[in-house]
Amino acid sequence: MKASRRDPAHDPQSRRPVRMGDVAQEAGLSLTTVSVALSGAPNSGIPASTRERVRQAADRLGYVPNFTAQSLRTKRSHTLGFITDRIATSPFAGEMIAGAQAAAWRSGYVLLIVDTGELDALANSAARVLLARRVEGVIVASWYHRAVDVPAALRAHGPVLANCFPKVGDYAAIVPDEEGGGYAATRRLLERHRGPVGLISLDPAAPAGPKRLDGYKRALQEAGVPYDASIVMANPFQRHLLREAYELTNRLLDRRPDVKLLFCYNDRAAMGTYDAVKARGLRVPEDVAVVGFDNQTIIADELIPGLTTVQLPHYEMGERAVELALKAAEGPGAAPLANVELAPCTLVERQSA
Repeated sequence: MKASRRDPAHDPQSRRPVRMGDVAQEAGLSLTTVSVALSGAPNSGIPASTRERVRQAADRLGYVPNFTAQSLRTKRSHTLGFITDRIATSPFAGEMIAGAQAAAWRSGYVLLIVDTGELDALANSAARVLLARRVEGVIVASWYHRAVDVPAALRAHGPVLANCFPKVGDYAAIVPDEEGGGYAATRRLLERHRGPVGLISLDPAAPAGPKRLDGYKRALQEAGVPYDASIVMANPFQRHLLREAYELTNRLLDRRPDVKLLFCYNDRAAMGTYDAVKARGLRVPEDVAVVGFDNQTIIADELIPGLTTVQLPHYEMGERAVELALKAAEGPGAAPLANVELAPCTLVERQSA
């Protein structure tokens, strides 16, 4: 009786990985033919039917190519590094990872993601680990728009920054168009009626704060509404943002009961503003119209009425960062310009304005 050929992928006695020789034996072809077919090299002279035969044999056995060996041979790893702070655990910035992964996958690349939490000191160690794994580019991303120190290990490798910009040095970066978002929010309120617009819980310490304020001022000027600093309620601490926004909204409406339009610095602040407006026996949007910023759907979709707000372009920034990193990986002459690009912030209409 003829002994059956052992299947290295399913034989419980086999503890070694499936090798290319196993695929060649399964397909009934030479090792050279299988090697060329699996390499995907163009103009190899391997017929399509043979390539398919090899692919099916590899799938049956569960063969996985040795990408380490391939990268040493081709000098390409088809991987990108992605160093983040708290993106993976933040309530909405995880979309940046989704956008980056989608863009990388479309180009045949894989992301190696390292989340350093709040410990910036870990970023340099993460950079060294990724570079040791021969990544072809590195993206440094933040869960909120801010200035960052580029890890020392990356400074000679042209990293791309996403949702952040360098404190020192020139690097390609993609950040939200905060001014455009502030303009869009304020203009939407002024479309309801021409009048004073209160600004709730502005954080002047964050990079986004001054830019959103600039957009707010531009929309007021365009509509011919005077800027009034007394109804711009600044709060740099944000320890209890909902409660503080509630108190700031009450303070503003006590001072200026004629204000019927409120732009909230973010959606969490809008929650406190809603509570303050309703506690006064007023209705949103009939008596006071409200627009937020961030489009945290867990907030904006659940508030009653739904919150009109500005979408932060996290997904788009992730996509664009990968595009820039892949361009840089093409070679020194293809490196992206070391400047800061603005990703549009779009208005998401619901029922609050």
